[in-house]
Amino acid sequence: MTTPTADRHASPALPVAALTLNAFIWGVSWWPFRQLDSLGVHPLWATAWVFGLAFAVVWGLVRFWQPTSLRGAWTHGGLWLLALAAGFTNVGFNWAVTEGDVVRVVLLFYLMPAWVVVLAWPLLGERPGWGALARLLLALAGVWLVLKTPDTPWPVPEGLTDWLALAAGLCFALTNILLRRLQSATDGARMLAMFAGGAAVAAATAVLGSQAGAVPWPPAPSATWLVWVVGLGMAFLLGNLALQYGAARLRANTSSLVMLSEVVFASLSAVALGAGSLEARTVWGGALIVLAALMASWSFNPPPTEHSA
Repeated sequence: MTTPTADRHASPALPVAALTLNAFIWGVSWWPFRQLDSLGVHPLWATAWVFGLAFAVVWGLVRFWQPTSLRGAWTHGGLWLLALAAGFTNVGFNWAVTEGDVVRVVLLFYLMPAWVVVLAWPLLGERPGWGALARLLLALAGVWLVLKTPDTPWPVPEGLTDWLALAAGLCFALTNILLRRLQSATDGARMLAMFAGGAAVAAATAVLGSQAGAVPWPPAPSATWLVWVVGLGMAFLLGNLALQYGAARLRANTSSLVMLSEVVFASLSAVALGAGSLEARTVWGGALIVLAALMASWSFNPPPTEHSA
């Protein structure tokens, strides 16, 4: 279906609120994942359960409302790549925010605009201009400040969570590039691919980690942790619907600006609940990373178009 033409001229308040809701859900998602971890459910297993549930719900909805959108979906090579990129994004991000300093993880993850500059050239043929290179240097300077501690001579990732956050940001950039290349696929097929990837990659990584003894096997099903899984799965579904509604009715740069509020939600909630810290170098480095992301959103300002769903 298409968005009514009247929506183009409607007040942006509701679409902005929808995008803010999505940013809030993702910004505070670290807390439910930590609750599950405290109940013995490793973030890899939690991601597999949460995204598996979301995939099942979306599959049922698409089968009911858009059965034709699934024709040929599983033979589309690009959708398999999208599933893998989205899957590794969620595995890295959810694992990192569960076990690391949330503020640090979110800032390293938002190096994504810099990764886009690097990946868009070979994958989309978009040669970076001076503006893109300036954003890349700005983001890298921010990461340098975030990673550089008084105890280390060089600004290098300190542990697993740093590497997971950086890898997740890279995969998120790849996910966004693939979404641009897969305009021929339906929205339903792309959404299913992303949720399927989130579930499958997390499950495969969890099984391998558990067999190797690096990841604990999940505890027996109980109402205590299953409630968290269902609640988080429904929250991600709500966030996805809000994202689709808001992004379809706002300019791309406006959507990007609103989505940056995720950094604010994650940072404030983490500091308030003792899961993150705001040192001076982190604040200044984060400011440079966010500024690079803002510059990236300002550089792209197409007129809003009708949205197919």
